Amino acid sequence: MTSPDDTAAGRQNRPAGEFDVAVVGAGVIGSALAREFALRGASVALLDARGDVGDVTSKANTAILHTGFDAKPGTLESRLVARGHHLLSRYAARAGIPVEETGALLVAWNDDELAALPGLAENAEANGYTRTRLLGAAELRRREPHLGPGALGAMEVPDEGIVCPWTTTLAFATEAVRHSAVLLLDTVVTGAEPLGERTALDTTRGRVVARLVVNAAGLGSDAVHRMFGHDTFTVTPRRGQLIVFDKLARPLVNHVLLPVPTRLGKGVLVAPTVYGNVLLGPTAEDLGDAGATQSTEEGLAMLREKGARILPALAGEEVTTVYAGLRAATEHGDYQISFHPEQGYVCAGGIRSTGLTSSLAVAEHVARVMEKAMGLPPSPAGPGDGEPPAMPYIGQTRPRPSADPARIAADPAYGEVVCFCERVSRGEIRDALKGDIPARSAEGLRRRTRAGMGRCQGFFCGAAVRHMLDDGAAGRTP
Repeated sequence: MTSPDDTAAGRQNRPAGEFDVAVVGAGVIGSALAREFALRGASVALLDARGDVGDVTSKANTAILHTGFDAKPGTLESRLVARGHHLLSRYAARAGIPVEETGALLVAWNDDELAALPGLAENAEANGYTRTRLLGAAELRRREPHLGPGALGAMEVPDEGIVCPWTTTLAFATEAVRHSAVLLLDTVVTGAEPLGERTALDTTRGRVVARLVVNAAGLGSDAVHRMFGHDTFTVTPRRGQLIVFDKLARPLVNHVLLPVPTRLGKGVLVAPTVYGNVLLGPTAEDLGDAGATQSTEEGLAMLREKGARILPALAGEEVTTVYAGLRAATEHGDYQISFHPEQGYVCAGGIRSTGLTSSLAVAEHVARVMEKAMGLPPSPAGPGDGEPPAMPYIGQTRPRPSADPARIAADPAYGEVVCFCERVSRGEIRDALKGDIPARSAEGLRRRTRAGMGRCQGFFCGAAVRHMLDDGAAGRTP
């Protein structure tokens, strides 16, 4: 008979112990790493200070599936983003993660930007991406008829796309848990002590001892790095504020509309989302506070001004919500991935907004380097292969369960709509509360189902959703 602690939910609540691998940080990078090592047969602990996976940087970004066309050639980032685009595209198709290949247009608004486009195409070729194409003003206008006046031309990047960041992280962590990884949430790492061939991590839930510690702590990756005696980079939280427009704005844009990039990043873009909204942002504000995720009047005003030039009709569209995320920027122009086998330690830090795309490639790279040192067998399947868990579909290109007669016939709970803005059924909420990594808060439930993320922002369904959360927490059927 299976004991309660042998269930997925039980494994999340086990006390600390001894493992082959301890991964610090359960964002998209850490979850991909835990998945990779668990698939290779290692015993894995996945630790995070927050109460859910993907609860910091991984939940609040532009959700672009990058090709890596504009990365600096020769960097580790350029190689891993290109590889990651391929791997994540395949994985998403198998797991049911929403992806749309919209393509991107890098829009030039003045003569200097227009003159820079051929060089950006050469940069893309140096990164191995050869499918860019330069467009004149007339073709650009035909492709994007709602674009603001004054656009002189563009560079097309046909393989850029959009993806769901929430179910991506959830899929990686779920697959890791299904392969016996132990998920330790609400677990803050406070120190590290070498114990011969093992390392003891001191945490707020007791000691975790592992042969290998992998630092994927995102905004805290420099602090964990210093616990192992290394001081090679400093994370400066870079805040990106974004505005989300209502689904009625979706016909205004056909591609991801990118500006010519600056040293701070890709700049302000306009992009559709896989949920049917339109996104405007982000800002790029270097801060000293890793908790400064609030939006500001100045930041939103700047975005409005930029958006009015890129897509003037957005000014007349309703705003569904605004949010801000923090990226782990460092003083270096590349990912800070380093290997210290003599310490049983790997750092996967300083990974910026491209980390969503590169996540599987980062995990593959780290595991391959440490394979021999750890005595691990090769992965039984490529990162984009195998049988990943089926994720709840929260995109727009396929019917939600509330519009699926077969699902409703098999289980009427899928026909009982709770959130009418996003067409979320009681069955979907119930499933999210009983999953391998169940939602433990209204925010976690939103990321698994989109309940409360529509036009009314939970004004109509909020009470019902809270009641179901309370039932789930009490062990009652929601």
